[in-house]
Amino acid sequence: MRSSEPDPRQVVQRVRVGLIGLAAVILLIGLAGLLFSALRDDPPAAVGNDVTSAAPVNASDGVNEPLADLGVAPGSVAVGNGQ
Repeated sequence: MRSSEPDPRQVVQRVRVGLIGLAAVILLIGLAGLLFSALRDDPPAAVGNDVTSAAPVNASDGVNEPLADLGVAPGSVAVGNGQ
């Protein structure tokens, strides 16, 4: 027959394991926050300050087709270019 009250040593052990687990989760969240904040503050190495570097490839023909620039969709053919 089992007694209705748990062993006090088991209760202390369960509380201790729970607190250690909680501390580990808080530590991991803090480390992840530090890592992501460091990555966010780090400037990209290959970014130039030149405004012309952000211009689309086909800006000379006046057509704005961002999907065609990415190669996702075919671009439209200009009618009066002589080709």
